[in-house]
Amino acid sequence: MPQPNRRVLVRSIDDISIEEVPAPEPGPDELLVRSTVIGVCGSDTHAALGRHPFISLPYRPGHEVVGVVAAVGEGAEAFAPGTRVLVEPNLYCGTCAQCRSGRYNICRRLEVFGCQTPGGMADVFTIPADRVHRVPEGMSDLQAALVEPLATPVHAVAKAGDLTARTVAVLGAGPIGLLVLAAARHAGAARIVVTDLLENKRQRAVRLGADDALPADAADLAAQAQAVLDGPADVVFDCVAREQSMAQAVDIVAKGGQIVVVGVGAPGPTPIRLDLVQDREIRVEGTLMYTADDYRTALDLITSGAVDTDAIVTATYPLEDAAKAFAASLQPEHVKVLITVAEREPLT
Repeated sequence: MPQPNRRVLVRSIDDISIEEVPAPEPGPDELLVRSTVIGVCGSDTHAALGRHPFISLPYRPGHEVVGVVAAVGEGAEAFAPGTRVLVEPNLYCGTCAQCRSGRYNICRRLEVFGCQTPGGMADVFTIPADRVHRVPEGMSDLQAALVEPLATPVHAVAKAGDLTARTVAVLGAGPIGLLVLAAARHAGAARIVVTDLLENKRQRAVRLGADDALPADAADLAAQAQAVLDGPADVVFDCVAREQSMAQAVDIVAKGGQIVVVGVGAPGPTPIRLDLVQDREIRVEGTLMYTADDYRTALDLITSGAVDTDAIVTATYPLEDAAKAFAASLQPEHVKVLITVAEREPLT
């Protein structure tokens, strides 16, 4: 008898289990993929805590997925079994105005694989063939698992335009903040200051290339940041997206500067000083996910060594210990926690 397909089910942060379901079969233009490495995202833990505005509980996670093609459906023969792939999880309609303009990351009917649909935190899963990228030869699965989380910062940095010789502040030194730091440095930023509440995270940011890292709760944070940058920041990337961080962003950014909101905000309104936004001609812009171009850039960054993957990946757990992986992701000493899936007997 074939083994059942193990899949992670999240009902809450205290109720994460492994369900057993029949192994799926690929339909037309689909791939059956055997998972090898899956990242636990901040969105995953926010959802498990009941704090994500766009993910409902229960859900079946796994949008940061690397795997191996196990079988192909009709029309997907471009991918041979055994091909290593990573998932680009935005499931878009392809027909709305945003999709037609190439901005399918903000598709009107966007769903995210592993957020609004069952994901890849499982032994195997099916995915449309146009939603995967080939893993380059020589790139490890652990490195490939960072492509998806890096693509979001790459997209955010691109929103800010040319960063050559400009100054940058990054609010928050979690996984996304540290990857924004790497992407901004690669994009040519002259000076970068990072903020965080925790000293160990600030120290890590400096090790990974920040010019300085400051306590996020400092009463004179704006003055300290501007001292590091020799003036107000040309661009502020808010990777926290809370009322306090947005207020700090407005204080730190230069007149005529830009605030890019990268973090997922809490549900409901967030107050912001519109009088200062108006008076100082500050541009406030959101950023969501990525497109294939951002994936290609992220692949190039990791291949070039611009991202210290060993410093970013701080723990791995087997699939059966998914609950422990989620718990570890909430601990401040960790940056990126990955789940690995050992190959089993054939599931189909």
